[in-house]
Amino acid sequence: MRAFLDPSDPQLDLELQYIINASRDAVWRAWEDPELFAKWWLPEPMHARVDQLELRIGGPLVTQMSENGQTFVPHMNALFLEAQQGENIMFTNALDSARRPARPEPVAITAEFALSDHPDGTLYEVRVRHASADDRALHEQLGFHEGWGAVIAALARVAESL
Repeated sequence: MRAFLDPSDPQLDLELQYIINASRDAVWRAWEDPELFAKWWLPEPMHARVDQLELRIGGPLVTQMSENGQTFVPHMNALFLEAQQGENIMFTNALDSARRPARPEPVAITAEFALSDHPDGTLYEVRVRHASADDRALHEQLGFHEGWGAVIAALARVAESL
């Protein structure tokens, strides 16, 4: 079990922590199973559709989003950089699922998730890295804390129901 290897840079990184009242195995399953993943990946009222999800190093993460659950548009085309079962996940959208350099809108990120035991279940830590302070500021201005917080709460509901 490990947390983040590198120290945080407050000029470039955004972070969140959440206690999920479920085991690390349940949280991992909510990440690994495309049907479960689609239930929590986007904040309500958005709907997610998973096109590709292979939770392994070099695996693709491709999702679409919809406001009405009928018409979907591209959302995320990313690549997993790390995936250690029950412990950590890292992906970037700076490389697409075909391992080609990407210029994602609104901002390129590398997102890291650390799972560790907690007396109430799982400590779920998130660090999102940005290339510049401007990118970090834009991501925060666009609602990082609210949006990612809502997504983590939805993840917790899914994991806690398993």
